[in-house]
Amino acid sequence: MKKPPEQVREEFVRQWLLKAEEDLQAAKFLLPHGETFLSTVCFHSQQAAEKYLKAFLIRHQVEFPKTHDIGELLDLIHPVDRDLSDALRDTVVLPDYGVDVRYLSDSPSVTVRDAQQAVQLAEKVRRSILKLL
Repeated sequence: MKKPPEQVREEFVRQWLLKAEEDLQAAKFLLPHGETFLSTVCFHSQQAAEKYLKAFLIRHQVEFPKTHDIGELLDLIHPVDRDLSDALRDTVVLPDYGVDVRYLSDSPSVTVRDAQQAVQLAEKVRRSILKLL
């Protein structure tokens, strides 16, 4: 039996939300474990925020490219929900953590404050998105 498109979309949204939750919980779990995991905390925070935003876009049937750029995702959200897009603009610092902290680079090392902020921003995205979905 074929599922109606709305049901398929809702299941897809739910899958993205579950993956986002997994990333956020991993970040929160690792945060208290000291400097060893700071870049990993930032990475999972960025991934969580990205997945929450993509779940929102899927719910509203907005296509998005394969990207880690939070700003680009917020630009896609803007025509659908300007208030949400504007309210989450401060989370654009997270894309640096989507790729840069995963590899050796010239970028400065991540601080405890950076990791705490990354988790806080991911939680802000979570709250904002779940309130609307």
